[in-house]
Order: sequence, then C-alpha cells, then structure tokens
Amino acid sequence: MEITKSNNYHELVELISETYIKGQNSAAIAVNQHLVETYWNIGQYIVEFEQNGKLKAEYGKALIDNLSKDLSQKLGKGFSRSNLIYMRLFYTEFSISEKASHLLSWSHYVELLKISDKIERNFYLLQTIHEKWSIPELKRQKKTSLFLRLAASKDKEGILELSKQGLIVQKPSDIIREPYILDFLQIPEPYHLNESELESLLISNLQQFLLELGKGFAFVGRQYRITLGNRPHYIDLVFYHRILKCFVLIDLKKEEAGYEDVGQMNMYLGYFENEENTEGDNPPIGIVLAKEKDELMVKYAMHNISSQLFVSKYQLYLPDKKTLESKLIEILQKNNE
Repeated sequence: MEITKSNNYHELVELISETYIKGQNSAAIAVNQHLVETYWNIGQYIVEFEQNGKLKAEYGKALIDNLSKDLSQKLGKGFSRSNLIYMRLFYTEFSISEKASHLLSWSHYVELLKISDKIERNFYLLQTIHEKWSIPELKRQKKTSLFLRLAASKDKEGILELSKQGLIVQKPSDIIREPYILDFLQIPEPYHLNESELESLLISNLQQFLLELGKGFAFVGRQYRITLGNRPHYIDLVFYHRILKCFVLIDLKKEEAGYEDVGQMNMYLGYFENEENTEGDNPPIGIVLAKEKDELMVKYAMHNISSQLFVSKYQLYLPDKKTLESKLIEILQKNNE
C-alpha cells in the first residue's frame, strides 16, 4: 500500500532526519570526548610509571619507543612515538578540569601543546572554544601570531586577561588588530596593487578575511554607495558586527594613511549613524586600513574625533614573531619595575 505523501508525511521525514543528524552529532561528540579522556589517562599511566621507579634497566629512555612498538602491534594505529609523547605532555600540562571541553578534539590539543608558553597557550585554548576554530583555523591564528599582536597593544594586566578569559568583545577597540595579516592573499613580492585590486582579492578570499577580522563579522557589501550633497561616495567594505550590534566600515589605502582619510571616514560614520542605522543599532565603527601610518599624524588628525574610528596597518606577509615576542617581554618587564 502506497503512503500518501501529504504534509504530515513530509513532517515525519523531516523529524526523523533531524533526530538522526542530532544523534550522529551527539555520538561524534561523545566519541571525541572519550578519546581525549583516554589519551589523558594514558599520559597519566606513563608519567606515574616513570615516577614510581618502575622502569627496568633495559627500557630506560627507550620507554616511549617500546610502548609505541608494542601498543601498535597490539592495538593498531594511534600509538606512534610522537602521539605517545603528546599524551604524556597532555597529562603534565593540563589538569583534569582543563581538558573538559567537548569542543576540542585531540588534534586541537596537539596543536596547543606545541605552544610552550602557558599564557599564550591558554589564550589559544580559550579562543578556539569561543570561536569554534577548526584545526586549520587554529593553525593559521598561531602562524599569524594573533596572541602576540593583541598583547603588544596592552599592558601586563591586559595580557594576563587575554590568557585568563581570551578576547571578549565588549567595546569597539576589542575588534581591532595591529597589524592585520593578509598573507592568505598569497601576493608575491614585489607587489604593485591599487586599492581596487586589493579589495577584489579580499572579496575573493572573504572567508579567510572574516577569520582575520575575528568573531562576529557579517559581510554587507563592497563599494557601498552613499550620496552627500548630490555627490556619490563609495565605502570600500561594509560589515555588520552582530556582537557589538553596529556597522563596521573599512576604507583601504595602498600606501600611508593621511589626515584626509581620517576626515573622510569620520564623515562616513556620521552618515551611517544618521541615515543607515535602525532601531537597536549602536554607533558605527570605522577602520582606515593602510599599508603604513604615522602615529603622530594619526594622533593629531583624530583629536576630538569619534572614539569609534581607528587607523590600522595591514601586512601582506607573516609578521616577525621574534620582534613581537621582544615587545611582549618589554611590556611585562616594564610593568614589573
């Protein structure tokens, strides 16, 4: 007997499908959490075996090598020498309460364990949870030294806050990077790009650009047209930030940002606040994103101008991590004096 595919039948199909998908997801989360706990326990067994003096002379420093060989023969894949080393490190570096997040896979923890500095590692741990970074996303944020870039603009207290709670977006300055890293555009040196070409490349790599901008950004449009005094003006990129509940306007500059760029962005902010904002929207944020900036010129150009306006630099290549680390050490030492 053929079932009549009425609306009720389709609802049944959707209900079963939704329940099945939820079940699959729950099962995957449970398996992942169990695997992480298992690896932590294995690390504990290895450390306690070593600490209790149970190493026989013939094993000595070859404990990990022997375990890898024997466990691989007995249990199959998953017990390479490097994996066992990370399991041991996992136990020594994370307490049982710190490894509780079901959002992190074993591969996430391996990437985090590669970071030796505990302050920096804890920041990436929290941000991975907050922003639900995949493994490739976590790797990129590490590669572009996100923590060091954020920390370089803070004092010691601010740096420790990053480690304790991650980056919590509460005010406009929380979404600003210095510099923004656009290495994903893969532009070879020497490069000669105008602003239109740079904008097109960013749109072509929008997913990566959104990752660099940070959590909460939604793309609205490019070359956003506004009309003032019967003259059209075009804003390079417009986003909406769902956490801060405001528009974010970005103006791209291929060279150094000038005072006129600050004035122009301030005009755009005034227009958006009065003409584009709707009920519930907060004042817009403006970012002049330039290859270079003169700090003193920017300071005077922004005198008495909206605190919602920022001038930041971008880099097309990875930052010098040693330079950023030196700046971080200098900040911490200065605050200890």
